[in-house]
Amino acid sequence: MNDALAVERRRPGAFARWLLVVVGVAIALVGLYLAGGGAYLAVLGGSWYFVLCGLAMLGAGVLIAKGNPNGASLYGVILLLSVIWAVWETGFEFWPLVSRLFVFAVIGLVVALLYPTLLRVAPEPHDGDGRGAYVLSGLLAAAIVATSAYAFVLNPIVAADSEAAVTPVAKGQEQKDWKHWGNTTHGDRFAALDQINKDNVNQLQVAWTFRSGDLPQSTGSGAEDQNTPLQIGDTLYHCTAYGKVFAIDVDSGKERWHFDPKGSAPNWQRCRGLGYFEEAAPAAAPADTAAAPVACAKRIFLPTIDARLIAINAETGEPCADFGNQGTVDLKTDMGEVKDGYYQQTSTPLVAGNVVVVGGRVADNFSTGEPPGVVRAFDVHSGELVWAWDPGNPQTTKRPPEGQTYTRGTPNVWSAMAYDEKLGLIYLPTGNATPDFWAGERTELDDKYSSSVVAVEAATGAIRWHFQMTHHDLWDFDIPAQPLLYDVPDDAGGTQPALAQITKQGEIFLLNRATGVPIAKVDEKPVPQGNVPGERYSPTQPFSVDMPSIGNQQLYESDMWGATVFDQLLCRIQFKGMRHEGVYTPPGLDRALQFPGSLGGMNWGSVSVDPTTNYMFVNDMRLGLANYMIPREKIAAGASGIEMGVVPQAGTPFGAMRERFLSVAGIPCQKPPFGTMSAIDLKTRKLVWQVPVGTVQDTGPLGIKMHLPIPIGMPTLGASMATQSGLLFFAGTQDFYLRAFDSGSGEEVWKARLPVGSQSGPMTYVSPKTGKQYIVVSAGGARQSPERGDYVIAYALPDKP
Repeated sequence: MNDALAVERRRPGAFARWLLVVVGVAIALVGLYLAGGGAYLAVLGGSWYFVLCGLAMLGAGVLIAKGNPNGASLYGVILLLSVIWAVWETGFEFWPLVSRLFVFAVIGLVVALLYPTLLRVAPEPHDGDGRGAYVLSGLLAAAIVATSAYAFVLNPIVAADSEAAVTPVAKGQEQKDWKHWGNTTHGDRFAALDQINKDNVNQLQVAWTFRSGDLPQSTGSGAEDQNTPLQIGDTLYHCTAYGKVFAIDVDSGKERWHFDPKGSAPNWQRCRGLGYFEEAAPAAAPADTAAAPVACAKRIFLPTIDARLIAINAETGEPCADFGNQGTVDLKTDMGEVKDGYYQQTSTPLVAGNVVVVGGRVADNFSTGEPPGVVRAFDVHSGELVWAWDPGNPQTTKRPPEGQTYTRGTPNVWSAMAYDEKLGLIYLPTGNATPDFWAGERTELDDKYSSSVVAVEAATGAIRWHFQMTHHDLWDFDIPAQPLLYDVPDDAGGTQPALAQITKQGEIFLLNRATGVPIAKVDEKPVPQGNVPGERYSPTQPFSVDMPSIGNQQLYESDMWGATVFDQLLCRIQFKGMRHEGVYTPPGLDRALQFPGSLGGMNWGSVSVDPTTNYMFVNDMRLGLANYMIPREKIAAGASGIEMGVVPQAGTPFGAMRERFLSVAGIPCQKPPFGTMSAIDLKTRKLVWQVPVGTVQDTGPLGIKMHLPIPIGMPTLGASMATQSGLLFFAGTQDFYLRAFDSGSGEEVWKARLPVGSQSGPMTYVSPKTGKQYIVVSAGGARQSPERGDYVIAYALPDKP
């Protein structure tokens, strides 16, 4: 009688029974999902793990729902085998293991907690009361908590094995002005300043904030604030995405003047930087002679979104009347038809001695015969055309013959150029002739100069040399970044003039900038060949084998990732349903995966360098592009996927579909990181350190902010800035921060919360009035965030008591 009562008391109630049913059904549904998706993956030639795991989970869920303890035992076997499989497939990489095991561990925790209840529900008696499962649940809970906590730890991908020494700035050698977009025409983004250093950077605070009132409105291909301000003397010069220019006091942040060009464009509105020219100081005049003042002795050059070049008096904000037509040169001259949004200026003009040089952004993928890719140099005083380089007609060195235009549809120069005053050379990073993904109709000259660095004489525009980074470009692998001009150590104790060029495909080329001959070895390697009718393919592509490659590894199914095992499975299915043969996978009529995609890799932010350590700093993004060609007759009228989607490529036999390689949750499908910062020693040509950059604080699955500072490494877009104090500043992340890294180790040593994200390059200066060093950044919004701002923010150390 007493034994019967004891058994009755051990029987769980209705709630416990229903809980087992709910958990069992949930596990069975997970198993059904994995089995169904896994079966499809296996048919595509992918891993059999998911279908087998799913079937086993389906069985375990059914048993648990029926109250059979063998369901828990079966799930324990599933969990153990899943751990073995995950480690076998990925090693001990943290994020790939989390993606594969975290959900299973949480389910295992629930099952372990319910195991004693299962024993009490079971119709057949079992030895023991199952309380040992609580030990297992405790271990699983500890592992889940430890994993969750470790997710917030920033770990380098490549750790520095030594600490680079910091060289103090010699007295009298401090930087005076930031006169160019990249600080100098060499594009070094380095400041010889050390008032703000590793010992005091954590004391930085906001000194002033300027609001332009010109809020960029982005549609993915719309307005973006990507400006790095200039500083000359006591004035800061800032341009907005729509081309308004503001002169700002360097100490107070107060406006001195502003200029509105009243420009307009339907898309791609941005101003990455301004140009600056200053008259040389005149020779001393006799005491009894008064030198006549020079009009516009200091002038700012503004490139506009509607294809004008405007010279502005840097002291008054008025147009310089002696330049062009009352201060303006119309860049549409001799270009033929220019539809709205088909040709505009988005990057900084290059001031090289007495000429100001511009290229231009040409719309991608709409048609053949788009506006010319001509590069032109104008006299900084008069605005007269000094020379032109027409990639399609080398005989045209100034204006084309009467009644003709520059060659249409040629490779263009949309990014920033570099200039070596001693060599008298300007370095042009070229794009490819439009459209991007079909090149069967490109000319010999199109192929010759596309996706290259072209060195031209600053005085004449004559070509001195050129070096091509992608042959017959079918991937939109145009050269996106300003070349870095830097003297690298040689083997004889001296230096040689070098040019370092980062690329969208993750390769870094190091050339002698006087001759164009590679300093770091370049090999021509065979690449996959396509089969689109009418297209031709380069049998080889150049690989810079003696420099580090960044984020361009060939992907395999085991590289697929997701925040959970569910979206990882979908990413695997996506991947196995595409053709992927490495970085130069050619577009085809089938669905193909290009990695890196057309955004990069590396993009327009360019690099920075510290000449005291020979370290070059490179930030990247790792986003794949899924694409396929669409026969002309199947292209719907009005197709105009400016950023993504179907592009018409009119004038060719094919349009093209372009899609980011993302999961259903909007997360990149390959394993993290999705963006990094790297340091490369230009002396040894080795990777010194690499760290993931950016957290999911201000983004997340389906665009929902996670509000978690998990340093997974997000896509980066923007420029960095190095200082001689051993600091590297960067703001071009998807979260809303300006960061400072120890440039010797990559350790994050400071960060400041921004009101919105930034795509702009930080810059720095010392005020000639107060002697105070400022760090300045423009914050207009991160690329993938809908939040936009109009901020210019200056940081400084607090005043001493």
